[in-house]
Amino acid sequence: MVLLWSLVKERLKGHAKLKVAKALVELGFSVKNGRIYCGPVEVPSSRLAKAIGVDRRIVTEAINAIENDPQLKEIFEGIEPAGPSFRRIAKKLGFGIIEIEADPKKPGIIAGVTSIIAKKEISIRQVIADDPELYPNPKLTVITEKEVPGELIPLFLKVEGVKKVTVY
Repeated sequence: MVLLWSLVKERLKGHAKLKVAKALVELGFSVKNGRIYCGPVEVPSSRLAKAIGVDRRIVTEAINAIENDPQLKEIFEGIEPAGPSFRRIAKKLGFGIIEIEADPKKPGIIAGVTSIIAKKEISIRQVIADDPELYPNPKLTVITEKEVPGELIPLFLKVEGVKKVTVY
């Protein structure tokens, strides 16, 4: 299996076009018929360019390169926004936040962490896992219906692959 970023780097030569591709993926923007979309809403190329600090022509070049490559076209047409993230507002909403740094290659980390939470009869609102190809230090963020007791930290650390746990 070819990793997404290996394929993108191979096909989109140039740092600036890669920056555009990374922004599209991170923001959940798709590319269809030479245009950028967030769900059904069209996003002007100039707005994306300004937001990520590149010239509008670079965005256009990246979109053209994506559209002219059947594999990239299929990938970027299928990207969807992930929906709302409560990560930054969870505390204001009275939710608990658990941030886990772990080996992204180890299977079972989400299952291990969520089973510990379930045994304490705490409902989970969201689970957000950073893509290890996009982020050098990916995190697993679990947002819970209520605060998580600190006594669970040692249990989370026993999950194979978990390196660090922060509970907010």
